[in-house]
Amino acid sequence: MTRPRVVLADDHLMVIDGMSSLLRTDFDVVATVENGRELIEAVQRLDPDVVVTDMQMPVLNGIEAAAQLAKLKARAKVIILTMHPDASYAVRAFEAGAAGFVLKHAAYAELAAAIREVLKGRTYLTPMIAKDVLDKIRQKPAHPTGLSLLTSRQREIMQLVAEGRTAKEIASSLNVSPRTVEFHKTCIMDRLHLQNHADLVREAVRYGLIAP
Repeated sequence: MTRPRVVLADDHLMVIDGMSSLLRTDFDVVATVENGRELIEAVQRLDPDVVVTDMQMPVLNGIEAAAQLAKLKARAKVIILTMHPDASYAVRAFEAGAAGFVLKHAAYAELAAAIREVLKGRTYLTPMIAKDVLDKIRQKPAHPTGLSLLTSRQREIMQLVAEGRTAKEIASSLNVSPRTVEFHKTCIMDRLHLQNHADLVREAVRYGLIAP
């Protein structure tokens, strides 16, 4: 019987080695990658059944990677793995197209259960924050706020700017002009009512785009 094929994404080598070692007991780990852009390339190349990705990764975070995979109509089910028990992150993950949300300190049995659930076409949410997530959904404002005011490209650029990359570096990475990057940065600052670069970094941390 063919075992489910899994791609793992995490920028911490010890974490990804440990996860890979555990998952190989029940699943076929076909690739491990260190950022969201590598993850998208691996999914397009290998067509796995499931993706298990850390939420906070350099270049492109796990939630934005999930959103891009959804746009590409990738077959893989995406499970977001994070150390942050924040209901707003889980809501964003599911809105982006993720099928599961699991905390990093959960036992391996829970991650394996989550993989099996999403393979059945179901959604998995770690029980620890389930009530908080439901409350957050019920309290959701009628009008867009925070990151929902930005386009996917603007969120991507916001992360890269917060990571300290220059407009020229971002332009090269995204295959656009530096002027386009600066235009998006101006839009980000305006829509989120940010005054300076420090404000942008602080908001990127608050929304989980980069680690504190």
